Amino acid sequence: MSPTSPARSASPASPKKHHPAPTRRLTTAQALVAFLARQYTERDGRRQRLISATWGIFGHGNVAGIGQALVEAGHGGNGSAHRMPYLQGRNEQAMVHAAVGYARQSGRLSAQAVTTSIGPGATNLVTGAALATINRLPVLLLPGDTFATRPADPVLQQLEVPYAGDVSVNDCLRPVSRYFDRITRPEALIPAALQAMRVLADPAETGAVTLALPQDVQAEAYDWPEEFFAERDWHIRRPAPDTHELDAAVRAIRSARRPLIVAGGGVRHSAAEETLAAFTAATRIPVASTQAGKGALRHDHPADVGGIGHTGTATANELARTADLVIGIGTRFSDFTTASGTLFSNPAVRFLHLNITAFDAHKLAALPLVADARAGLEALTAALAGRGYRVDPAYETEYTGAKEAWEERVEASFATPDPTARPTQNQVLGLLDDLVTEEDILINAAGSLPGDLHKLWRTRSRDQYHVEYGYSCMGYEIPAAIGVLLATGTGQRTRPVWALVGDGTYLMNPTEIVTAVQENLPLKLLILQNHGYASIGGLSESVGAERFGTAYRHRDADGGFTGPPLPVDLAANAASLGLRVLRAATVDDLRKALSEARDAEGPTCVYVETETPDTVSGPPPAQAWWDVPVAETASRPAAVKAREEYDRQVAARRRHL
Repeated sequence: MSPTSPARSASPASPKKHHPAPTRRLTTAQALVAFLARQYTERDGRRQRLISATWGIFGHGNVAGIGQALVEAGHGGNGSAHRMPYLQGRNEQAMVHAAVGYARQSGRLSAQAVTTSIGPGATNLVTGAALATINRLPVLLLPGDTFATRPADPVLQQLEVPYAGDVSVNDCLRPVSRYFDRITRPEALIPAALQAMRVLADPAETGAVTLALPQDVQAEAYDWPEEFFAERDWHIRRPAPDTHELDAAVRAIRSARRPLIVAGGGVRHSAAEETLAAFTAATRIPVASTQAGKGALRHDHPADVGGIGHTGTATANELARTADLVIGIGTRFSDFTTASGTLFSNPAVRFLHLNITAFDAHKLAALPLVADARAGLEALTAALAGRGYRVDPAYETEYTGAKEAWEERVEASFATPDPTARPTQNQVLGLLDDLVTEEDILINAAGSLPGDLHKLWRTRSRDQYHVEYGYSCMGYEIPAAIGVLLATGTGQRTRPVWALVGDGTYLMNPTEIVTAVQENLPLKLLILQNHGYASIGGLSESVGAERFGTAYRHRDADGGFTGPPLPVDLAANAASLGLRVLRAATVDDLRKALSEARDAEGPTCVYVETETPDTVSGPPPAQAWWDVPVAETASRPAAVKAREEYDRQVAARRRHL
């Protein structure tokens, strides 16, 4: 019998029986929640839930679908590894901020979902989604949507678009999402859910992911294949650099005489801090940091020269002006970092960008090194080993000496010679600086505080400095602090988490104070009352707008806003939302209140009215320019003078080609 001949049988073969694959009948919403509870990420041998919990505010667009599914998932705690915890929010935008804070603290290895109703509940997600995507932080958005079957048209809260019947307000989320899909049939959830997880877990693609869920489809039942609910691991890859790009990077570094590293948020996302420290130990290249990268090295590391750019230190910015090679690691090189294209002024300067995304790695006509930050630094360190590269000792002496001089300016800014006086904002930071350890985490996002923090704060650990400055979103701090607390809590012990806000930011979004009280999270809220928008007030003055509309004051006789301060008591407001409030009127009061708040086991607020600093006691001014165009023609002297300064500064801008 030939090898290809069929085997003979004494009797006819029995027909094979078909066994259908097992299925489970669930609604679309129930299936989605069950699927999410079984997704995991894995990196460097560490495994964790990809979606750890779901935030939600319920309305008619999601209460009977996702809401009922969360009840089915046993959100109250049934001991199952696959339950889906539920977190109750008060504002849809704030829920996204809380989820983003959680994801950042979790190293982008774990994220949270956010469910809302249709209409305003969905559109309130847009700002939070933009913040997540700009900062490359994962969050899963599950807004309700109008009926897919259109039994009545229009329905409550439906946007009618005469030229397109398939458009809803959820389409506003398309440009701010890294992945968007509308689930118009139950079975369409299967590929969409898998694509959503892929993007959330992809270090180069991650950001906001939106699955719009029509309210009728949420409640529709379907026979789901059991395979859909199997545990699934999403490996977080660490791509190594291309050999050709690595060789070019090594040649560029070896030929540099005044190199400078700019560390961005990618260092933190990659957990590359120790690798960066080893690289600088071998090469002695100084390290400046963006807002997202601050903490890549401890403040007392010899190579750390502080923040860079418009809110940076004099040390880092002077090094940037004279650098012949700028090595960006995990940074987007925004205008604050480049001083709107005026900072890197050495005619011979070139750029080398180590970044996991090719889009960022090619900015400023750089030599690209497309790789994970840690993998790329390890490859660079190994390639330079034995080749004798190290910066000139005179360069090292120069930047360490400049760093010491800057620290003297920080000390002078933090000094509190009169303990009975009302503190300035930088003195508030100095008192907090005296109190905290490497355990504490500081959260801020907008206003004048990011500038002072970037220049002055002494970061003690890799995750202590949590300033969101990709979107600079007022109202981020309180909900983000809740997310961080949820990510750091271990049993009965959580790390001290401080949300630093000015009065303008507080009035934008205080709602999640109620959530902190409900969850009994030991939030430490520090409110600095300066009766207006201090940051924009200063900017307004510098661009000839004369601080118009930036103070919280009564109208004067001429219709302006120069009357007495508004009688707004933010401390009383915080107390009314459930916080324990400690009022501080003086430097001494504040020192005691901060210490008491740090030891508090429940949510606590410290409230202080700050004094406007003079030129001596205030923080150092901006060490680099930022482009805010000034009126080209004006009749008022302030604007005319500001335009003259603008023309002088903009003349220094260059394109790096």
